[in-house]
Amino acid sequence: MNLAIIGATGNVGRKTIEVLEKSSIKINKIFLIASEKSAGKKLLFKKKEIVIEQLEKYDFTKAEITIFAAGVEIAKKWIPEASKKTIVIDNSSFFRMQDDVPLVVPEVNSKSLSKHKNIISNPNCSTIQMVLALKPLHDEYKIKRVVVSTYQAVSGAGKASVDELFQQTEDYLKNKKITSKNFTKQIAFNLIPHIDSFGKDGYTKEELKMINETKKILDDDIDLTATCVRVPVKTGHSESINIEFENLFDFANIKKILRNSPGCKVLDEHKDGGYVTPLEVEDNHTTFISRIRKDNSNVKAVNLWVVSDNLVKGAALNTVQIAEHLINK
Repeated sequence: MNLAIIGATGNVGRKTIEVLEKSSIKINKIFLIASEKSAGKKLLFKKKEIVIEQLEKYDFTKAEITIFAAGVEIAKKWIPEASKKTIVIDNSSFFRMQDDVPLVVPEVNSKSLSKHKNIISNPNCSTIQMVLALKPLHDEYKIKRVVVSTYQAVSGAGKASVDELFQQTEDYLKNKKITSKNFTKQIAFNLIPHIDSFGKDGYTKEELKMINETKKILDDDIDLTATCVRVPVKTGHSESINIEFENLFDFANIKKILRNSPGCKVLDEHKDGGYVTPLEVEDNHTTFISRIRKDNSNVKAVNLWVVSDNLVKGAALNTVQIAEHLINK
């Protein structure tokens, strides 16, 4: 198996390399592709130096599977042609809602991979960790409505945004003037209820992604509303999720279902520190579920706290798992 990564030098690209090193995929040759400014540089893969190739000069027939980790504009420009020569797994949002493109979280809807036409989409990072928790509950009790508030790390906005958080924090502690380049307001010691651009109805694109992608992956009949917030955390997205079912449920069974949910681990103790925070999930392949409790305002609803590394399961790991499923089949 030959495999390629487009956008290999970015946050998601580098994390994909890390995940692939631990993967069961037997790679004969890996091709690392980036922009002209990175071409000629080297990255390590399994202790071997791999020379980065320039995207404009790369031959897509070299690899059977190509992972795109380079954003919407690159996906829009290059994937239609690349998909004629290789199976593409795309991290951007460009193809996600196209009817003939599977939107896949392997633990949730791997069967949809059978319908791919050489393009497979990786869902939004916030959607991935949420549907991991929702899927087994929906199978058992049928979900009617979901209300989710996210607390999203700056790494989800790229390396420049991480650097800005660090710089603003340093400037704040030194009483220096703070400037914002990648955020609409100061992010250090603050939070911003705004991720991506606003639509006409007041929802942001990030919020609409969670709504539309969840419906496509799970069930179009689920009603869902989202509020997405950027917080001064380096890595790890957190979500407060309220789930309303069609009918009454057995609360002990809810906990049992979540404990057996693929890709998830329940850590829910009613004591100080008996829950998971984003700091603890960095570089972890598992999505953690805490604060499981009945909604005391609705007998058909429960509340969850779900935390996951947005660069691992939210991006790199999910794409590698998709590749593993394709190879196994």
